[in-house]
Formats: sequence, C-alpha cells, structure tokens
Amino acid sequence: MTINVSHPDAATVFGRSSPFFEEEHDLLRDQVRRFVEEEIKPHAAAWEEAGCVPREVLRRMGALGFFGIRYPEAYGGAGMDTRGSVVLAEELGRSTFSGVAITALVHTDMASVHVFNAGSAVQRERWMGRIIAGETICAVAVTEPDAGSDVKGIRTTARRTADGYVLNGAKMFITNGVHGDLYCVAAKTGDVGGGSKAVTMFLVEKGTPGFRVGRALDKHGWRSSDTAELVFEDCLVPESAVLGEEGRGFYAIMKNFQNERIVIGAMAMGEAQAALDLTLAHVKARKAFGAPLWEKQAIRQRLAMRAAEIEAGRQLVYSAAWRDARGEDVTREVSMLKAYCGELVNAVMYDCVQFHGGMGFMRESAIERMARDARVQAIGGGATEVMLEEVAKRL
Repeated sequence: MTINVSHPDAATVFGRSSPFFEEEHDLLRDQVRRFVEEEIKPHAAAWEEAGCVPREVLRRMGALGFFGIRYPEAYGGAGMDTRGSVVLAEELGRSTFSGVAITALVHTDMASVHVFNAGSAVQRERWMGRIIAGETICAVAVTEPDAGSDVKGIRTTARRTADGYVLNGAKMFITNGVHGDLYCVAAKTGDVGGGSKAVTMFLVEKGTPGFRVGRALDKHGWRSSDTAELVFEDCLVPESAVLGEEGRGFYAIMKNFQNERIVIGAMAMGEAQAALDLTLAHVKARKAFGAPLWEKQAIRQRLAMRAAEIEAGRQLVYSAAWRDARGEDVTREVSMLKAYCGELVNAVMYDCVQFHGGMGFMRESAIERMARDARVQAIGGGATEVMLEEVAKRL
C-alpha cells in the first residue's frame, strides 16, 4: 500500500490529537481524504444518475490500497486492524456521496471478509489478490424478503448432491448485487426451520447457471450504489464453493457483524460531520431579518449540541475499534454505537435540512441528498431496535 502525504501538517490536522490512532492511520486518512476531494466529489453526481460507481474508479481505489487495508501484505494488503477500516469509512462518509461509500465498504468490510476469514488456502489464493486490486467486486447475500437481522430465518436452501450443492431461493436488498462479480451467499444446509447450525456460506460467481439478478432495486437514497434482488433456481455449485465448514455460516455472519457495525457507525459519523460543516457554512453566510442565521441563538445552540453529539459518537466508534483491535469483546459497545450513530445521523440531517430552508428541500442541494442517504443507517446492518435489544441483554 503506497501512502503519500499532500501537506506536512497532515498528522496534526487529521488525528494525532486522538490517542486511538497511529501515524499510519493519519497518513491513510490524508490519502483517502485527498482521493475523495479529487476523484469522488467532482464526478459522483453523474454516478448518482447512472446508479453505480464506475469500475475504473473501484480499480483505482484498489490500486491505491484502499481495498487491502485489513488484509496481509502477502496478498497485497497493508495489514492494518479495525482502526484502518474506521478511517476509510469515516472519510468516505464525509464525501457527501454515501452511495459511493457503501459500494466500497460492502466490498472491503462486509463481503470480502468472508473470503479471507473462512476461505480455504485455495479460495484465498484464487480471489484475494483480485479483490484487493478492485478487479473482483464482492457482495454478501444474506438478507431475504422475509429475513433481515434474523439470520436464522433465511429460507434459501442448499441441497447436497453428488456434484456439490444445489441452491434455491431469493435474496433481497443486496448491495453490489447488480454489478458484483463474487457473492458470499448464506443458505440452509439443514432444516429450513432449523437454528444456527443449519446455515452455510457459499461462494457463487456471476454467470453461474441458475443464478441471476432478479431485478435492480430503485432506492430512496444511496443512489450511486447498485442494489439487487438475487434469484437462485437449481443453481449448482461445487463442494469447493463452501466457505469454511458446513453449518458454520451463522457464526461467520455473526462474527463479522461486529466489524460491519463499527464501519457503519464510522461512516455515519463522517456523514454527520460533513452535514454539520455544510450547514455551519450556510448559516454563517445566509442572511434573514438583516443578519446571518448564525446570529440566531436557537440555531447556533442547536448546531453546537449536534457538534457535541457527533463528537461523542465519533469517540465511541474510535474506542470500540481500538478495543476490538486489541481482541476485546465489544459486542455491547458495538450494538450501542450502531444504534446511537444510526439515529444521530438522521437527527443531524433533519436539523441541517431545516436550517438550509427551502434550498435544503431541493435536489440540487447536497444536504437533500445526504438526508436521503442517511435514513438507511438506522436500518441496514442491524436496525436500531435490534441493536437496543442486544444492549438490553447485556445490561
């Protein structure tokens, strides 16, 4: 991974004040932030219209090392820990184009992790180099029309045969589902109504007979991210397509939920900070009743409180990532931060739209797009209500 610093004070600007990060994280933050300014912000409005991020952009991110942050140098990665993912997610969240952010983050921290964590030596050797380079884009297919956070409730089946496994079922709301290349698919290899030991993960390549994109889904937000319904109809995959051990898929999914939720929390706080920054600039320039909106006590105090809440959320994410990197069990804290950050980013967006006035309701306004994008943060990766139940169990 090649990291260059664009200005000498990057360390003091981007993170040396935080005890949770090292110099390598500060250099990474500088590089991602520069990429966002130069290669995402000027072009991403067109990607919103197209409904996806161009593959050459994803390959560029791979070439810069963004897709290999967590993976060993042997595969072309940087060998960082959870904190590296947090830096990437937060800075992509700050881009104001969360559809771009989630396209990358699903690939890096929600899908390809299954290949690395559970994949055999052969599977890793075949796929990890291409994944890190951005040549193979990954999706994770767990959610179904009738099963989201309730992973045990999935109904897609994988029936063992002499030639491997035959998959039948459907997946819903799958990010990178339309334009992805490699899918980590959860299916029941035991009783459909069975528990945690009935789920197995499989690697399914695009173009496998019996596997197709049922339809591309039209979303409220994240419009530069492609999302799909996937269909499996007598889809035959070889036994070598099993990721890890048969019956261990549920545990693999649960294990990675912790990382996924930290990443989503970091992304949400990046979004919230960017929205606050835009709104501060707006209220200090926009005049009403003869003075800038900033002169209105109610407005500046509300924004001051939001700034405090964003800082609290950011530090909660940083702390959980640091502790996770040390091998601590942070299930409670991760559930807390996913609930807190998912709700907070929406509260921040509400106020920011409000203080933008009529312009905040216009499609030409960045804050309008950001408010739509943020709504799913309280849903995806574990809905707020599910997260709060996880917290309650541990009180």
